[in-house]
Amino acid sequence: MKKGTKRKAATQDQPKPSQQNKKPRAKRATPQSEPEYFEDKRNLEDLWTETFPVGTEWDQLDSVYQFKWDFSNLENAFEEGGVLYDKKVYLFGCTEPQLVMFKGESKVICIPVVVAVVSPFPPSDKIGINSVQREAEEIIPMKQMKMDWVPYIPLENRDSQVDRLKSQIFILRCNQRRSALKHLQLDRLKKFEYCLPYFYQPFKEDELEQSTEVQIIYPAEPKPVFCEFDWELDELEEFTDKLIQEEELSEDQKDAFKEFVKEKVREAKRANREAREARRKAIEEMSEETKAAFDKMRFYKFYPVPSPDAPDVSNVKSPFINRYYGKAHEVL
Repeated sequence: MKKGTKRKAATQDQPKPSQQNKKPRAKRATPQSEPEYFEDKRNLEDLWTETFPVGTEWDQLDSVYQFKWDFSNLENAFEEGGVLYDKKVYLFGCTEPQLVMFKGESKVICIPVVVAVVSPFPPSDKIGINSVQREAEEIIPMKQMKMDWVPYIPLENRDSQVDRLKSQIFILRCNQRRSALKHLQLDRLKKFEYCLPYFYQPFKEDELEQSTEVQIIYPAEPKPVFCEFDWELDELEEFTDKLIQEEELSEDQKDAFKEFVKEKVREAKRANREAREARRKAIEEMSEETKAAFDKMRFYKFYPVPSPDAPDVSNVKSPFINRYYGKAHEVL
C-alpha cells in the first residue's frame, strides 16, 4: 500500500473547518398569498356589446362603453320563464342621448338600448336612412351599409363549430372598419348616423301613408325655405302669404314657390297610393304561414338595469322606439 493513502482517506471523513463552524440555516418563512378569485363570465354577458348600436355617431361610439352597463335583464329574458325563452330572436342596438345624474354630476350620456325582435325569419334586410337634413327618406339593402344578421354564439359554445350549432339568437353586425372611415366621403359617413332597421309590416298602414304633410325645402335666395305643408289643413295661398310676411320668402318668388309645393304634394300622394297598392299586393301573395309569423312578431326594448357602475336610466325610458316599428310590446 502506498504511503499516505490511509491518511488521505481518513482526512476525507473529517468535516472541513468551515463546515465545523457553520450553523444550520433556518428556512425563511414565506408569506402565503391570498388566492385570487375570478368571477365566472355569464353565458350571455357580452350579448349587448356584440350587438351593433345602429345610428350612433362614430365619434360617440367609444363613449357608449365607458360605463359597465348591466344588461342582466336581457340575459334573464332568455332563461326559462323569460319573454325570449326558447324563441328565435333578432337583436339590434341603438343609443339614446339623455341628461342623467351620475355620482352627483349631471351630464348628457349616450345610453345603450337593445331591441329584441321575436320572429321566425329575419324581420328585415333593409335600412332606413332619414334625418331632418335629408330631403327624402332612403330605404336601402342592409348590405350596402355593410350590415347583416349573424348568429350570436354564447360563451359556453365558443369552442364548438359554428356551422353545427342551431342558433336561436341573431345580432345585427356592421363590418365597416373604423380605421377606413377617414377615406369615406362625408355623405356616406353621415348615412351611418341616420340608419335604423326598416321593418315592413304589411298589416299596418305606414305613417307616411296616413300623413297629409310634406316636407318643403325650397331653394330660395339668399337662404332656402324650410317648412311643412299639410294639404288638408293648409290653404296654399294663405300659407305662402304668411311666409312672405315673415320674410322667409320674397314676393317675386311666390308663384314659383306655390308650383314647387303643388309638385311635392302630387309626389307625396302618388307615393302613398303606390305604397298602399304594394302592401295590398304583398298580402295577397303571402302564404298563410308568413301571415301568421307577421301577426306573432313581437318587439321588446331593453334598457340597462340600475347598477353602481353606471348611471340610473330608470326615469328616462321611452315606450316608443321609432316610426318603423312603432311602439314596443314591452319596455324592460
